[in-house]
Amino acid sequence: MATRAHISETPATQFLRQHQVAFSEHPYAYEDKGGTAVSARELGVPEHSVVKTLVMQDEAARPLIVLMHGDCKVSTKELARQIGCKRIEPCKPADATRHTGFLVGGTSPFGTRKQLPVYVEKSILALETLYINGGRRGYLVGMAPAQLVALLAPRPVEVALPL
Repeated sequence: MATRAHISETPATQFLRQHQVAFSEHPYAYEDKGGTAVSARELGVPEHSVVKTLVMQDEAARPLIVLMHGDCKVSTKELARQIGCKRIEPCKPADATRHTGFLVGGTSPFGTRKQLPVYVEKSILALETLYINGGRRGYLVGMAPAQLVALLAPRPVEVALPL
């Protein structure tokens, strides 16, 4: 009988288990600066189904999370327009870690240190299964988009640009 490798808990998986969410676990060999192309390749799934958790901030340095397809980037100008801000920009890595409690490359929207507003690219909600960071580099969790909506109540936006 094959035994599954033990995967240690993260604040994200603790949050998911606390809320009784059904999710699959997908560890993979993390490559520095490999991004979603590496995780999609390692998991054998389309990069469009891998969701990036991006920590950004508005003009007053208020942090927020944007969930985006792995094969797209965020139009910060359009995001600012849609959420009623003057400007949106990515947080510095140290600030992102301070806000979420996760290292960049291992940021999950679940179990963050501070509760942050969450925005999701609308088309992500149409995926059958999404793969999103489970709170550690080299570790994704798979779930239905409805689970994401039930847990985080993200605000849908249309801000995707091709890479």
